[in-house]
Formats: sequence, C-alpha cells, structure tokens
Amino acid sequence: MMELVNRIRRQLKHRYDAIDNIHLKRDLLNALPFWVGALITGLVAVLYAKLFAWAEAGTRYVYHHSPESKWAFLLLTPLCFLIGWWLVNRYAPFARGSGIPQVTAAIDLSNPRHNYKVARLLSVRVIIVKIASSLFVILGGGVIGREGPTIQISAAIFKQINRLLPAWYPKISKRNMIITGAAAGLASAFNTPLGGIVFAIEELTKTHLNFFKSALLTGVIIAGLTALNLLGPYLYLGYPRLDNIPIWIIFVVMLVALITGFAASGMGEAILFILRRKQQLTSAVEKMVYPLACGLAIALLAVLVDERMFGSGKEIMFETLFTDHKHVEWYVPLLRIIGPILSFSTGVAGGIFAPALSAGASIGAVVAGWMYLTDTATNLLVLCGMVGFLTGVTRSPFTSSILVIEMTNSHNIIFYLMMTALLANLVSNLVNRHSFYDQLKGQYIQEIHRDEVQLAAARAPQPPQEEQLEEGEVPARPAGPKQP
Repeated sequence: MMELVNRIRRQLKHRYDAIDNIHLKRDLLNALPFWVGALITGLVAVLYAKLFAWAEAGTRYVYHHSPESKWAFLLLTPLCFLIGWWLVNRYAPFARGSGIPQVTAAIDLSNPRHNYKVARLLSVRVIIVKIASSLFVILGGGVIGREGPTIQISAAIFKQINRLLPAWYPKISKRNMIITGAAAGLASAFNTPLGGIVFAIEELTKTHLNFFKSALLTGVIIAGLTALNLLGPYLYLGYPRLDNIPIWIIFVVMLVALITGFAASGMGEAILFILRRKQQLTSAVEKMVYPLACGLAIALLAVLVDERMFGSGKEIMFETLFTDHKHVEWYVPLLRIIGPILSFSTGVAGGIFAPALSAGASIGAVVAGWMYLTDTATNLLVLCGMVGFLTGVTRSPFTSSILVIEMTNSHNIIFYLMMTALLANLVSNLVNRHSFYDQLKGQYIQEIHRDEVQLAAARAPQPPQEEQLEEGEVPARPAGPKQP
C-alpha cells in the first residue's frame, strides 16, 4: 500500500516540476490538500449517510415485522447501546458524543506543543469507531443523528492529510485544514454549502475569513458536489408550502422561540448534569449498567408510549411538513427531549443536530395544534421550532437559520426564522451563558490535559523505597573504606 502511495507521490512531483509558473505552482500546492480532503470527505459522508439510513430502516422493519416483534427491542436496544458504549470506551474514548466539541477542542489545541492531543481527538481510529458505534446505536433505536459525527469524521480526514504531507511540501496550517474539514462535513451531511461556511465562521473560528477563504470555499464546494453527484439533487427535507401566512402569526412565532430556546438549553443542562454525576461511577459493572439501563428506558418508552421515541426524528419533520398529519400529541416533544438526554449521556457516538431539529419540529406542531392553525401556518411554526431548538443547543443563530433555509428552500420566511433564532439564543443565554458545545469542549480539553499529566507521572522513574525494618531491628550502616 505504501509503495503505491509513494509511486503516486513521485508521479505528482514529476508533473509539478514540469510547471514553469512559480506562483501557479505555489497556489496549486496550497490548494491540493484541501481538494483531496474535500473529495474524500464527500465520499465518506455519502457512505455514512447510506449506512445510517439502512440502520434506521432496519429499526422500523423489526418494529413492524409482526405485532409482537416490537417487544424484541427490550433486548435489542440495551444490547446495541452496550456495544456502542464498549467500542468507544475500549478503542477511542474521544469518539463519544456529537464530535463538534472535539473539533473545536482540536482547533484550540492546533499548535506543535499539542500535536499528540489533537491526534487523540482526530484520528483514523476515531473515524472507524465513530461510524461503528453510531450505527449500532441507531439500529437499536437510539435518539442520535449523523451530522455531528460527520463533522468530526471530516475534520479527522483533513487532519490526516495534513499529517501525511511530505517534508518538502509548503507548510499548511493544520488549524485551517481542520476548520475547512468540519465545514465540508456539515455541507455534505445536510447538502447545505452556505450552512457549512456560516458554521465555520460562527462556531469554529474567530480567525478573519480572508486568511483562508479560498480553501474554505473550495473545500465546501468539492465535498458538496461529491455528495450531490452520488445522491442526486435533493433537499434534506423538501419544499413545504409557506403561502398565505397571516400577519399576526409573528406573535405565535415568538412564543415558539421562547419555548424552544428554554427547552433546548434545559436539555443541554440535563445532559451535562448527568455526565458530571456519571464521573462518580468507578467500577466497570456500574459503567456497563448505565448504557443498558438507558437503552431499556428508551425501548420501554417506544413500545409502551410511542414509536416516535426511536431514531433521529427525521420522519417527524417529514410528517409535520408534508403530510396531512400536521399535529402531534403533547407528549411527543417530551419524548424527543428525553431521548437525546438518555442517548447522549451514555457515552456512545452520535450527534444531536437531527434530534434537536425533530424536537423543535414537534414543539412547533403541538403549538399549531393548540391554536388550530392552517397547514401553511403550521409549516411555518414547525420550521421556526427547528431553528429555535437548534439555536438553543448550539448558540449559533445564523448557522441554524441558514441550515433550515437551505434544507427547505424557504427563503420567503427568512425574517421569521432569524427572529426565532435570536429570541431562542437570548432565552438560552439566560439559562447559561456558555453553550452546550462550549462546556463539553472545556471538559474534553481538561480530560486530555489530565490524561497527559497522569501518563507523564506513570513514565517518571520512581525513587527507591527504603526497606521496611522489623520492630527493634537496627538499620545497617553503609560499609566504609577498609582500614589498612
């Protein structure tokens, strides 16, 4: 394998040396790693999306196979959660959760002093474990998404390409490659190129865009085009009807923004609280019992209350936007909030983007049902609920607005969506000024620093221990020089 890679490198260098224009050669070298990373990112994102969709379809098949088959999830869901947790805990602890906090932590640590730490956050092993763990969990009905994991996977791909660059290659900022990889991952996961760019600017970096805007744009475009050509032209959700919206609906939109902002920030605080309490679990048995118990709780709620407890929740968004079943029961939003709390707190791999969107959609549908609104007005509240809840989790109002606009081609309601995002962000800041992702990022950085200190202490030479004397025994004196 390495011989083939070296042969390709020699061929590329030979062709590169044949170019006479020095500026063109320099620009080409600077751009090539971003192009290669974006192409690989698009391919991996499409493959992961297909596998994730098949796993969710497997969940529905088992549930509806026969009237009794749904009871199999009382065993299947805990087992899948246990496997997903074991893979992460055994092989790649930093593959757990969404992946976005790990990416932001890697960006903060992107300097030569912390190369080892970044490698732990973004590695080939993390990519493999992230995919495998999340697929097991979603097969068992876990309430997770694939979008956050795709972002970490894509950032890891770009980081590995940066690491493999030969010594003679011009130096390319690892930080900029990680940022571009994360943006390309979001763009290919949602088919939202503008969302990927805004996400990079708003969530990932405070660096001025002029320093790497060309690399960022080309990375997003190539990854998006790769996914687009393999999956075909599509919107993540579709084209909901949004005509004949009454003027007074703005007051209901404000209500939805307040509810979703508070509910999303509350969900994040609940997850963080459970993660802090879980640190008190010391024995291996206790750590194994927790994912089993959470899997069993999710299965019981799905079997005894409502099947919509399972999965990423994309079906809820489709149902409320594109079918005649616009309104959902009052308890569905509660299920869609409890689900991510139970799933995310176990330590398995899985994102929170799609569950947040579905929770917001269900809140919007419930409010619309209470007020007996028309179909188009209900669609507006569903989309506003999605924006509000996602903003409450991420504290990225512009990213949330742009994502939903691009997912549904709903440019005519952009002001409603942006107002929802800003109000939800304001309410969330009242609950906690630090976002869910920022608090997790801080925990990951502390954990990786602590691991390094413990590793250094373990490798340090231990001082010799004095022999323990029996009671009344006199310590032997060191032998002095012999007398002549």
